Amino acid sequence: MQITKTIKKLVSEGKADRVFGWKKGELGFDTEPALFTEDFDSVVYNSLCGANLCKYMINETKKDGTVLLLLKPCDSRGLQLLTKEHRVRREKIYALGVPCRGKIDVDKISDKGIKGMIDIQENGDTLTVVTLYGEQTVPRQDVLYEKCLSCVGKEHVGCDEVLSPELSEDTTVNDRFAGVTALEEKNPEARFAFWRSQLSKCIRCNACRNVCPACSCVKCIFDNPSSGMDSKANADDFEENLYHIIRSFHVCGRCTDCGECSRVCPEKIPLHLLNRKYIKDIHKLYGDGDEAALLTFTKDDAEPSVVYERGEGHA
Repeated sequence: MQITKTIKKLVSEGKADRVFGWKKGELGFDTEPALFTEDFDSVVYNSLCGANLCKYMINETKKDGTVLLLLKPCDSRGLQLLTKEHRVRREKIYALGVPCRGKIDVDKISDKGIKGMIDIQENGDTLTVVTLYGEQTVPRQDVLYEKCLSCVGKEHVGCDEVLSPELSEDTTVNDRFAGVTALEEKNPEARFAFWRSQLSKCIRCNACRNVCPACSCVKCIFDNPSSGMDSKANADDFEENLYHIIRSFHVCGRCTDCGECSRVCPEKIPLHLLNRKYIKDIHKLYGDGDEAALLTFTKDDAEPSVVYERGEGHA
């Protein structure tokens, strides 16, 4: 395996003393983030490695030594954000970009009525799903994560080295903002009803917040007992809306659109639609620049009259 050989080579050269990647879980279709200090042959990388690893670096770079971090293209944008906002010590990371062909959503396989899964084997564009009752084949494209079907792009950013970039494939078949446009076409009452039906499913597990690269506050307002918002479960209908609206505002202009919020949600709430609405509007009003639109101000902003016309008249 080329990734394993590269890891061993970089560690032997002193580029890093440990590796952060993925390991095999309890089942053959399960992988999970893991830290390796030895036995690098146990590092796995396949189409089941959907988890974004960059946020683990906030704590990992507080330790001594350098960590070799495996990054998919969408993960690399998260690391770039954390670096820009000084949440990680970038000099303590050796970022190794790994190719991506899109990642498999196991829940989509289950939704096809396939039960008793034991293992998933890749054969090009076809998956062989091994179950307790035999084997079934599934087209790979049919069970990719939504975030992969509307991928931002397959180019790594800010990596120290990129491994086999030619192996990355563009899996985009959906318009990235199609879901947002569909909601915009609804009347306000229908939009409100949609989000009430979705957000009412929230169990406040905080998975979306914990996985998001842009949610990197040392102490979150929702963990502060003095804020009145730290309840584990929603106390009322208003709080169901409050948590996600506040969180989406906090990452507005900083979201990397990695789709992790929707991927980890146990209730399958399409949280990425909130963030993509902001992304769509910011691109329209401010352009697709490198600076976070809501952290800067110029006279060319979308509503300069708020300051430069009304304000100047009352100087």
